[in-house]
Amino acid sequence: MTDDQQSQPTTLATQPALDHWAELLHRRLDQLEGLITDGSGPPDALSRPEPAWKRKTRGETRWAVTVVLLVAVCIQWALPTRLTVHPHWLVPVLELALMAALVVANPHFRMERHSRLLRTLGLLLAAAVSLANGWSAVLLVRDLVHGSTMVTAVPLLMTGGGIWLTNIIAFSLWYWEWDRGGPVARAMGKHEYPDLLFPQMQQEGIAAADWEPQYPDYLFVAFTNATAFSPTDTMPLSRWAKLLMTMQSVVSLLTLALIVARAVNVLS
Repeated sequence: MTDDQQSQPTTLATQPALDHWAELLHRRLDQLEGLITDGSGPPDALSRPEPAWKRKTRGETRWAVTVVLLVAVCIQWALPTRLTVHPHWLVPVLELALMAALVVANPHFRMERHSRLLRTLGLLLAAAVSLANGWSAVLLVRDLVHGSTMVTAVPLLMTGGGIWLTNIIAFSLWYWEWDRGGPVARAMGKHEYPDLLFPQMQQEGIAAADWEPQYPDYLFVAFTNATAFSPTDTMPLSRWAKLLMTMQSVVSLLTLALIVARAVNVLS
């Protein structure tokens, strides 16, 4: 018997088994295709919705940032005259004028109108708060180093605390205005990658699918960075975000260290 004759029965015997397994494989693939098509199966990477920062969402309201800005204006107005830009009323009035201009330019309750003018006014307002508070911080440090005219600890702590709190507000405005192009650009989903990574962006199921950071979230980021001198739950991804957090930590550390040291010296 030749080799071909010996191998022919084996081939004929295995052919039905191969056909059987091929049929089972096709049936299994058809079942998987049906599950994916009707949506009853587990979602894959292609069927998952895009994250909120890549698609259009509702714009946030303006009430939170307005309240915080009014607090900053009141603090700057209450500071001693020698620690402010002269004349004393100039910067608070300028900030109020910029806030009024923003409301007039976009009277809607939600910030959903994209405009270069609105963007410029918002950045000017953040710059006004930052520059005025930075000038006050420099003058306060000068007084502390060369001998403050404050003879009691209470005025020193209140003044230093006001400048420290305004510094938090100023940096929260920068985080809010720069993260993915500002509040309007975030609502429109123009940027593909976030600059600040919030916990709600990292894990599904802990927030709504259309969750977007709003001003109170950036205020919390600024506060925790000013007290812990480092990021806490929100991670900076872009270089400008890391630079801003570094600057805020340095300013906060120096201000608190000098104020506390001077207050302890006065009390002793």
